[in-house]
Amino acid sequence: MLSVVVVVVVALVVLNVTGYFLFTRAHEDPLSHADAIVVLGGEQDGRVQYGVQLAQQGYASTVLLSNPYPSGTPGEDFMQHYCNGEDLGVRIICFAPDPSTTRGEAMFTRDMARKYGWHHVIAISWRFHLPRARYIFHQCFSGQTTMRAVPRTYDYGVGMWQYTYVYQTVGFVKAAILGC
Repeated sequence: MLSVVVVVVVALVVLNVTGYFLFTRAHEDPLSHADAIVVLGGEQDGRVQYGVQLAQQGYASTVLLSNPYPSGTPGEDFMQHYCNGEDLGVRIICFAPDPSTTRGEAMFTRDMARKYGWHHVIAISWRFHLPRARYIFHQCFSGQTTMRAVPRTYDYGVGMWQYTYVYQTVGFVKAAILGC
């Protein structure tokens, strides 16, 4: 019984230390001009506004907004402000990724890059999602991808961080199996 407890404790320590450095402290790339900015779907946590703001500051003239939200949901209602053609001074392209995952977002970005001759995009997501998103975009998109975290903090407890670390790790395995 003691050996099982030791194994569980060691596994939790390894998960938390590795997860902290790999996901919580994930590297983001320095900003530079790109052909487009792609805002990955997720919470209404400021990422859409951040992506549009970067475009308005001149980092790109086009913003791809992933809109995976079903019709009539709060997420979809929020996105309509940006997707209804309101003039924000930049070109906005809203899309529903297929599949409705980071992989679908990377494949859509790849297709748009082929269509418009793009070679460099800025991708925006949660900081802890950047390593997995970088891996998936590397599989699907042959151009340069600058990974940027939405500027926010994550007020998670230990249990939520452990869930996040496991979720992101399982997502890496899935991405390795599925490819692009």
